[in-house]
Amino acid sequence: MGKLIRRVVSGHNAEGKSVFILEGQAPRTYSRGPGSAVITQLWETRTSPADNRGTDDATNHPYRLPPPRNGSVFRVIEYPPDEQRLAALERERTAQDDGSGRGAALDRGNPRHPGFHKTNSVDYVIVLSGEIYALMDEGEVLLKPGDVLIQRGTNHAWSNRSGEPARLAFVLIDAAPL
Repeated sequence: MGKLIRRVVSGHNAEGKSVFILEGQAPRTYSRGPGSAVITQLWETRTSPADNRGTDDATNHPYRLPPPRNGSVFRVIEYPPDEQRLAALERERTAQDDGSGRGAALDRGNPRHPGFHKTNSVDYVIVLSGEIYALMDEGEVLLKPGDVLIQRGTNHAWSNRSGEPARLAFVLIDAAPL
């Protein structure tokens, strides 16, 4: 399992004063098994502009890849090296399409990498640690810690060709389909 992430969330009390409403290990972490990426959901918004009222945990629902319609999602994903992840993607492919509505258009037949997919979102991606290749239909670029990618609804995949996990922070914002 990936590295645990401490999450601190602020809000407002009954008098309108700023307070901390949640603190501790992020409770929503997902993985499809050995060799798969580990996804930690940190927060989401369901409208734009966002609604900052209430104290409920906005991540308290089943996992889905894209952000809510007119909303956003913030997560950290830890990608294992491809030597582990490619086998996991193959296992997922053979057991896939369970109708779960994860919302990504999968392009598993792409000869470049079995992790190709596309969502209707603008994704702000920041490499926290490790290194990873961002793959497009045409071209690829190596991203290292501190690098940022703006992914704009493109068919893409992530390839970790190193021997160490790569941790990336993602903010996905709902976007109109192309």
